[in-house]
Amino acid sequence: MPISAGYLSTLLTVIAAYAIAAMGLNLTMGRAGQVNLGQAAFVGVGAMTSAILTVKLGLPFWAALPAAAFTSFAVGSLLGLVSIRLRHDFLAITTIGFNFIVIYIFLYYEIFGASYGIIGIPKPEIAGYKITGFAYTALAWIILAAMVTLARFIDRTWMGIAFESIRENEDVSESIGIDTKKYKVLAFAIGAMYGGIGGSLLAHFKGYVVYSDFSFPYSIMILSMSIVGGIDTWIGAVAGAAIVILLPEVFRPLMEYRMVMYSALIVVMLFLRPEGIFGRKSALTMRMQQALYSLLGVRGGGGGGGR
Repeated sequence: MPISAGYLSTLLTVIAAYAIAAMGLNLTMGRAGQVNLGQAAFVGVGAMTSAILTVKLGLPFWAALPAAAFTSFAVGSLLGLVSIRLRHDFLAITTIGFNFIVIYIFLYYEIFGASYGIIGIPKPEIAGYKITGFAYTALAWIILAAMVTLARFIDRTWMGIAFESIRENEDVSESIGIDTKKYKVLAFAIGAMYGGIGGSLLAHFKGYVVYSDFSFPYSIMILSMSIVGGIDTWIGAVAGAAIVILLPEVFRPLMEYRMVMYSALIVVMLFLRPEGIFGRKSALTMRMQQALYSLLGVRGGGGGGGR
């Protein structure tokens, strides 16, 4: 059955937005080793920030998007402060609880539209021209490319080295002078910022936001994107988002059970391929690296592909 242009535009836009959110989770969990099972909450913070600023205060998209990123960064910092005292299982439970708290706030406070949400969120405009359809899709992918560039830059800075060191051994990291508290907070804050940017893009694309779009099952969906694609690479986030978004479309008769599908997908991937399809140590990534090295005439080559 042929795919309409509008439907294709929708799929590509949603993939780009969720890929950005998954990249944030990859940074927090895959790079810094900090458990976050509530990423959908930060997507919601970004979406609600954009909705309130544009609908209720009349600000343009170009002001709302950075504001959504900043607000999510700030909220992520607060959760990061909690992570200083908690590890592993307790941190996982805390992030789940955080997701439920955010949903409660969205549902019971009128400023967030309560159970009705916020409608009438405007599309971005340039010189009076509304960015819709494939133009909006292009904008989403341009922003995704910018966030990939930022992620790659972070990987190559002292911050990226500190994140990896904390992930491997927090106690040893402290012993060699790394301020683990600061970098754990930064890992949550930057990961949350990515989620907020993805949420802002979704809000302006759909034109409305409602609390249920950011509930805990959506955190599981984003987690499945990271695990399927590869939780320690940016390409894994993009590939994982594409797979998880397209999977229910392929099995549309099972759409009602999509959350069960996501959960089952996580279990299967952790059991069969825990590094993900495009993880740094995955067989596919290694073969791609070897092919690239052969093409360039480079001998050897270490890990880190797709970072």
